[in-house]
Amino acid sequence: MNRPDENAATVFLFDVDNTLLDNDRVAEDLKRYLTNQVGEAPEQRYWEIFEQLRTELGYADYLGALQRYRVEQPRDPKLLAVSHFLINYPFANRLYPESLDAVEYARRLGQTVILSDGDVVFQPRKVDRSGLYEVFEGHVLIYIHKELELDDVEAKYPASHYVMVDDKVRILAAIKNHWGPRVTTVFPRQGHYALNAPQVAKYPKPDITIERIGELEKCPLPEILAAAGK
Repeated sequence: MNRPDENAATVFLFDVDNTLLDNDRVAEDLKRYLTNQVGEAPEQRYWEIFEQLRTELGYADYLGALQRYRVEQPRDPKLLAVSHFLINYPFANRLYPESLDAVEYARRLGQTVILSDGDVVFQPRKVDRSGLYEVFEGHVLIYIHKELELDDVEAKYPASHYVMVDDKVRILAAIKNHWGPRVTTVFPRQGHYALNAPQVAKYPKPDITIERIGELEKCPLPEILAAAGK
């Protein structure tokens, strides 16, 4: 991984799923593929295991759910096809329109870093296969619970100000609580989490709300910094 810019005044932190990449469409494709490969009942069982595992771990683990499903169905040869589908999925085709333009715009304003949650295999694979690893020049951080690792984020990428772009208001609220006016929280209203009005209403309003990731380019740096409430 390339060294961070030690003189960066502002670091832009980007989530991946439903922020830069339409993960809802990935899930829809997987559901359709599972139904075609193993049938409707096994497909439903896979998602039951997936949700159980997400509750246990706190993040989505597609391969882990597949492994647990395999324990229940050890002789099902179709599982290999599902594994191949996941590992070789064309994630670059699921990047949101103008997502890379938004990253390039942020790069002109400061350091850009991916800050994501996920497992140790599939999430890095997704970042790589989508082309985001190259776009971010290797500046990628993936934790189990990123909102609990902000001290490590700060140690790796010191800055006077942070900008967190994430579709989950729960995460934005936790990060705002930790960094206070040193961070501007940006909420792109994309994906099922962001569009769940009752859940969104449970948390404080983010500093900046945009309807899609491409609208970040319409936000001048002085406005982004001022929105943090310094």
